[in-house]
Amino acid sequence: MSRPARRAAVLGHPIAHSLSPVLHRAAYAALGLEGWTYEAIDTPQSALSATLARLDQGWAGLSLTMPLKQAVIPLLDHVEPLAEVVGVVNTVLVHGSAPALVGANTDVHGLVRALREGLGDRIPGPAVVLGAGATAASALAALAELGQPRAEVLVRSMGRAGLTMRAAHRMGVDPRVGVMGPPARVAETLAQAGVVVSTLPPHAADEIAAALDEVVGSLRLDGVLLDCAYDPRPTALAAAWARAGGVVVGGERMLLHQATEQVRLMTGEPAPIEAMDAALTAVLAERDDPRHGSP
Repeated sequence: MSRPARRAAVLGHPIAHSLSPVLHRAAYAALGLEGWTYEAIDTPQSALSATLARLDQGWAGLSLTMPLKQAVIPLLDHVEPLAEVVGVVNTVLVHGSAPALVGANTDVHGLVRALREGLGDRIPGPAVVLGAGATAASALAALAELGQPRAEVLVRSMGRAGLTMRAAHRMGVDPRVGVMGPPARVAETLAQAGVVVSTLPPHAADEIAAALDEVVGSLRLDGVLLDCAYDPRPTALAAAWARAGGVVVGGERMLLHQATEQVRLMTGEPAPIEAMDAALTAVLAERDDPRHGSP
């Protein structure tokens, strides 16, 4: 029996760069969900409430990116426990004919699975999180799930650390939060870490990457870096980490794994991860090809 067609979308601002449509459309095709659509809708925070008000039973759900992951919470009918404790919603599920809007967090799932690709079965050693936004809060939850409830969180200013500190308190984890300081000092901290999660925006860690080359010198790193940025790919930080012998997990791996959980929640079907991974690999290869340039 065929299933009714549903709509889904990713909201954020800006949104043109998003690879979520590639992943979700590949999943719908592999699952045989005819008529299901997934689009990218540029949505500044000021337009979020009106956009949610237009949702009806024809919608399966929404993916959310910045700057909407906290702003959406008071607009929802229900927030799932993980999303509530982390304080971050990146997924909205549309239930019933009314409809009811339910907030969920699949970023933690994506971070855990991506870090597992680099760590294998190892428990993370000393952990460092760069940044203090929504993804940093999810990173603390992921590290705790992997067996590392204590992490050092380095922020660009303490004024940005409130979200992460409140989330840590709700989760019962005990991070050490401090200001980054000079790039060389940050690089020294990273070089001693067993796992690093950078949640900084593209190019924000470039000076740290340059300092890492100088700090590491002839030494070899054995830690794991997950750089949540994936454009450019590799990032300067990922390239410096790889040059020093460390294990790099690209931000696109987190994107893939969080999307597989969104697909499961929105469709009720196990996500076809192989098809989604293949679609992601293909579009990234095209973007990386200098003959094509950035779309």
